[in-house]
Amino acid sequence: MAVATIRVQAQSPGEVDADLLLRGGQILDGTGSPARPGDVAIAGDRIVAVGEIVPGKIGETIDCTGLILAPGFIDLHNHSDESIVADETRTAENYIRQGCTTLVTGNCGGGAVDVEKYLAAVDAHGAGTNVAHLIPHGSTRAIVLERRQVDPTPEEIAKMQDLVDRGMRAGAWGMATGLIYIPGAYAKIDELAAMTEVVGRHGGIYASHIRSEDSALLDAVSEAIEIGRRAKTPVHISHFKASGKPYWGMVRAAAKLVEDAQSAGQKVTADQYPYTASSTSLEAMLLPDWAREGGREATMARLADPVQLEKIRPALQTALDERPHVRIVSYKPKPEYTGKAIHEIAAAENRPQIDVAIELLRDGSPAAINFGMTEEDVRFVMQRPWVATASDGSVKAPSGDMVHPRSFGTFPRKIGLYAVREKVLPLEQAVRSATGLPADILGFSDRGYLRAGQFADVVAFSPQEIIDGATFDRPFEPPLGIPLVIVNGVPAVKNGVPTKSLSGRALRHASRLPP
Repeated sequence: MAVATIRVQAQSPGEVDADLLLRGGQILDGTGSPARPGDVAIAGDRIVAVGEIVPGKIGETIDCTGLILAPGFIDLHNHSDESIVADETRTAENYIRQGCTTLVTGNCGGGAVDVEKYLAAVDAHGAGTNVAHLIPHGSTRAIVLERRQVDPTPEEIAKMQDLVDRGMRAGAWGMATGLIYIPGAYAKIDELAAMTEVVGRHGGIYASHIRSEDSALLDAVSEAIEIGRRAKTPVHISHFKASGKPYWGMVRAAAKLVEDAQSAGQKVTADQYPYTASSTSLEAMLLPDWAREGGREATMARLADPVQLEKIRPALQTALDERPHVRIVSYKPKPEYTGKAIHEIAAAENRPQIDVAIELLRDGSPAAINFGMTEEDVRFVMQRPWVATASDGSVKAPSGDMVHPRSFGTFPRKIGLYAVREKVLPLEQAVRSATGLPADILGFSDRGYLRAGQFADVVAFSPQEIIDGATFDRPFEPPLGIPLVIVNGVPAVKNGVPTKSLSGRALRHASRLPP
């Protein structure tokens, strides 16, 4: 994919009036260009000047000596659909403290289908970050077909296309699928292409948690590319990885598929979180698609039926064999299981792992963390210029759960650990992967870069100090080295402390089709 180069020009030599002047920093503008000294002037909710600025009438000046000034980070793959509109968490402090100013919801096929209502709820009370939304394919499919493993009729396809059309007209930026989740897993390529074609006509993207990230990874990437080709729509692959030791290294072949498609003229991109562990529900991690048809109640009935359980056991054992270190996030029936791996529980209780897994699935099916990736693959993927940074996490407050640390550390980890300390990729590329690149992928025209006229979403961080604090054993620790974050011209973090501002907005895509 060709990478657009946008050069930020200093303003005219005349004096600049501003409400807020960020003075004396090093500017990384989101284009991937190296840092250069300069200032950023903000008036209202917009950037009015970038570069060598002669101050005029200034409301407040913030000394940014020794800091990098960058566009606010854009999290392309987030699951804060409910928590970003909840009273107790709408300030989104765990993301604001990372430098994130925009979250994209609707991912993996789940979330609000009524886009207009959802975005209105964001605007009604404000949010700590901006929110952009993707139409969730799975939730859309469930409205028409429930959670059944069926192929839609032409009439049912038309109904789903109509829901997609409404969502795009209401401001969605595309459609997202979750093809390992129910009911998205039951959708075949013709259905997906038909719905995506509607998205493409409006100028949106097709984002996908693809059908496999292990043994069938290459087929799954090829399917996503083919959907985009048929629908004439840009394709975005979520959390690009190969999970499971037998499949380590396969991301190189998967990346070649993407780059071959790019060379043929397609728009194909991906995102990644910089960790070697993933997290999702234990059901999605261990049970085959057919065992989850109909939803949780039907799944529990199958697990309770000795005949059906015997049919499930071989697939469950294979899933466990391919995932030797699966750790439980939280388990209310037995709190002592929280934070422990299935193999650790089995060893302590002298039980087969499969029996422990069945108990967990029957009595709550908790979220779990799978330590299934290799560091070499993570580093390879983040070096691709078409891979954005995204957390796959959600807005949350600290609790007793042993959650994945990505919700508290993704962006400072990518920049502080991998770019600054390990030098896996240049700092300017790491910043671009969180700013200009995701803005280009979504089609933002007024965010993602530091330049006059853009909305004033800005982060200031210390390149020497920025680092994630969250770990798998202490997942709620805040990051370090990010003293200032501005959302739509309003400081959301100042002197390293969240201000609890709610200056975030619902971001609406403008359809290229007439009303």
